[in-house]
Amino acid sequence: MSFDPIDHDFERGLNQRRAILGDAWVDKSLGNANSFNAEFQNMITRFAWNEIWGRPGLDQKTRRAMVLSTTIALGRWEEFDLHVRAALLGQDANRLTPDELKEVLMQSAIYAGVPAANTAFTHALAILREVGPQIGYELYAATPAGACHPGVGREGRSSSGTALHYTVREPRSGKAPRHTVVLSHALGCDLTMWDALATELAQDCRVITYDHRGHGSSDAPAGLYDMADLADDAAALLRELDTGPVVWVGLSMGGMAGQELALRHPSLVRALVLANTTSAYPEATREVWRQRIATVREQGIEAIADAVMGRYFHDGFRGEHAATVARFRRRLVSTGKEGYIGCCNAVGNVDTTARLGAIAVPVLVVAGEMDQGTPVSMAQTLQQAIPGAALTVLAEASHLSAIEQPAAFAATVTAFIAGL
Repeated sequence: MSFDPIDHDFERGLNQRRAILGDAWVDKSLGNANSFNAEFQNMITRFAWNEIWGRPGLDQKTRRAMVLSTTIALGRWEEFDLHVRAALLGQDANRLTPDELKEVLMQSAIYAGVPAANTAFTHALAILREVGPQIGYELYAATPAGACHPGVGREGRSSSGTALHYTVREPRSGKAPRHTVVLSHALGCDLTMWDALATELAQDCRVITYDHRGHGSSDAPAGLYDMADLADDAAALLRELDTGPVVWVGLSMGGMAGQELALRHPSLVRALVLANTTSAYPEATREVWRQRIATVREQGIEAIADAVMGRYFHDGFRGEHAATVARFRRRLVSTGKEGYIGCCNAVGNVDTTARLGAIAVPVLVVAGEMDQGTPVSMAQTLQQAIPGAALTVLAEASHLSAIEQPAAFAATVTAFIAGL
């Protein structure tokens, strides 16, 4: 019979403890052990640090956040300070950035109470002032009135030309933006269709979303529109925001506006992503658009809503994601009738095919394999007519491919942007 002199549970726990709290703290703690507390040190090392921190079910950053939230809720400020300092100075694989720490404190304000979060911010700020130089973080003055939700961005309305409602998300990296990206929505939608992608891209890009004229909170000028109107609206917005050349990501109507923008205002476009869109419709389809305008004019948008949802989302998605489809249906039917009709006219009469050869920026065309409104053949026309354009076809995607296949759409767009 043999007996291993190494207590593996203790050694495993000690290794975890060092990875999370750092050698200096653990050495200090072990050095202060005595006949009264050594057994306690042994117990917490085996059970807290091996049995819990040693479990692979959650990554260490998540466990850090849980400990911080719990110590805030219970008011265990000595333990909170220990774990804040350790989180900010931790190993690359498990440290929290100051922004991630802030998110833990913000969420704790809701679930543990504002007074507790207020105290937590006071403690965390004291530690940030201490360790900031070590981690390259500098606090600077900021006004609460100027703060905005990072998942929404700063909202505004343009003052030049047609007043457009827009949002601007600045890069969360705190660095200069790699690119300014504009996300342009489909007919009958609004800028919220891009929320998930916008938040993802805003990690290192400045991201602008906006409501087309006649949609959302933007103005709806009287009369029928053409695609030049939509492109000129966008150009006026970009010049007002002083964006310089942008990476334009447009889906359906947004892709049509992007083509026209690149042709009419080439200095404003750095690259194009043209998703689920076309450069022209055959005459039979143009007549369908004219019939849609007549129906909406006589009966309202409700009369076409179910048919539009059938085009936007394939049967499987509508069955599995009924709440999402209902949300887009509500947005559609709440769109002003005159603005919707005006944009229907612009979409139905889109005509850039003969001019596509003049687009001289990198272009990615994205199609949905199940898209009936702008089928893959229309995407192929774009890809073949635009010099150097690439084409990606997303599986199990219909017209609103960015909603039906958000991960695949985001991966395709981010890979394209990364290559610019």
